[in-house]
Amino acid sequence: MLDGRTPLHVFERGTLTGVRYRDEILQPYVRLFRGAIGPEFILMDDNSRPHRALLVDEFLESEDIRRMDWTARSPDFNPIEHVWDALGRAIPTRNPLPRTIQEMKTTLLKEWDQLPQEMINCLVSNMKSCCKACISVRGDHTPY
Repeated sequence: MLDGRTPLHVFERGTLTGVRYRDEILQPYVRLFRGAIGPEFILMDDNSRPHRALLVDEFLESEDIRRMDWTARSPDFNPIEHVWDALGRAIPTRNPLPRTIQEMKTTLLKEWDQLPQEMINCLVSNMKSCCKACISVRGDHTPY
């Protein structure tokens, strides 16, 4: 979000499922964050299978959390995808490189905290232009 971020959640072993998404992300983070922001809060996730599970939809509805409509083939419009890219590019620059899962988790958490907020703000602010460009070409290719 503009001018802030939540702590990075690193999933322990296993696959992300709708249940894990609800129990480990939506309930402890998103629900509380929505409460702090207020009724204008809109969740922006994507169309991944765990995010679109029926139990996730039911949870969001029960908590009165609105979700942004998301086009199926435009994950790059979501600013978090570019943040993940920056995070992924930062890891190989570490010396020494993480060698264990715990070292990787520690490195991810440190790098997350060191990502420039100005970069995140720019990505969030640019989203409006990206969406307008997509609408103007009716979902066809854009330069973004």
